[in-house]
Amino acid sequence: MGIHEVQDKAKRLYAIDVFRALTMLLMIFVNDLWSLREIPDWLGHVPGSVDGMGLADVVFPMFLFIVGLSIPHAIFNRIKKGESDAAIFGHILLRSLALIIMGVYHVNLESYNTGMAILPKPFWQIAITIGFFLVWLDFSKYQNPQIKKICQTLGIVLLIVLAALYRGGTVEDPEWMRFHWWGILGLIGWGYLVVSLLFLWCRGNIYWLWVMFLALLAFNVFEELGRLEAIKYIRPYVWLIDNGATPATCMAGVIVSIYFREWYAKGKLVSFWSYLITFAVGNITFGLLTRPIWGIHKIGSSPSWVTLCLGVSILAFMLLIWLVEIRKKREWFSLIRPAGTSTLTSYLLPYIHYGLLSLSGFTLPLMLRTGGIGIMKSLLYALIIIAITGLLEKSKIRLKI
Repeated sequence: MGIHEVQDKAKRLYAIDVFRALTMLLMIFVNDLWSLREIPDWLGHVPGSVDGMGLADVVFPMFLFIVGLSIPHAIFNRIKKGESDAAIFGHILLRSLALIIMGVYHVNLESYNTGMAILPKPFWQIAITIGFFLVWLDFSKYQNPQIKKICQTLGIVLLIVLAALYRGGTVEDPEWMRFHWWGILGLIGWGYLVVSLLFLWCRGNIYWLWVMFLALLAFNVFEELGRLEAIKYIRPYVWLIDNGATPATCMAGVIVSIYFREWYAKGKLVSFWSYLITFAVGNITFGLLTRPIWGIHKIGSSPSWVTLCLGVSILAFMLLIWLVEIRKKREWFSLIRPAGTSTLTSYLLPYIHYGLLSLSGFTLPLMLRTGGIGIMKSLLYALIIIAITGLLEKSKIRLKI
């Protein structure tokens, strides 16, 4: 089953948009938990030394899975429009580069030193976010081509100036911007790059996709077991991002997406549901059985964490297919729709808000940041961010890479 043999007229799977919106809602919610007190431990990230995972530890791999779900649809559409492999390759590189650049800027926020820098950290944070909007705004809604040229030029100049003004580290050990780690957006960018290029190379052949998924997962397993020491000398130069965990999670989404097009879209429902249940249960079983070997750890990306999150993601996707595609309950999720259509916009908006909040010195009363009331506050905050995203979308302000 090659890329040209896949059904070109497979209908759009709205469950992916809903899944993306729900995951972004959760991401904004858990990213706001830092502002709360006295909330259940299971809501947040589990410390690296603890064997286990909380809600926040599941959100990122779910988003990676969704990235994988979207890759076949996007590439098939480009091929259908007559784009060459070279053009698709270039598009993949540019999208990946955009995410990686944003990820690097965000990571360097963690070690920003206001005492050494010219600009206060909140101001720098707001400014880089504005730079991202200027460079990667969706200009397809604007008829004047000069708008794109002016905005992108201003954005690039702004980001270069902000990078030059950056100061991090300590007085004793000052540093400029550097690659501490890739950040959430950077990891997504690398995962998207690896998996998209592999998908394009194998022409969407499902058997090769399975081989590559298993190879990526095996790389993660062997690294965790210390079996890759023989090639550790290449680590500083060539290595699979996140020890294979990130691209493996994306690749699983790609495989599920292909089976949707080949089975669900063609009415082979028994085969489709049987496959999804088997894939989900298989991942969860592997994760639980191997837990005594390496534990469940988001930090370090243990294979048990990878496969358990995959199992959860597949089961969640199954539920949404049933609700959205079969029961036709798409309107249930209309309130959060902008988070699925302008996802990057909704992810970046809190960086502006938190920056403005820091500059203002305003803090909500402790009562509103504690326990159940605090949890409701963070959920309401996520919904407000998504509502603002919707208003910006209507005003032709959304990011697109």
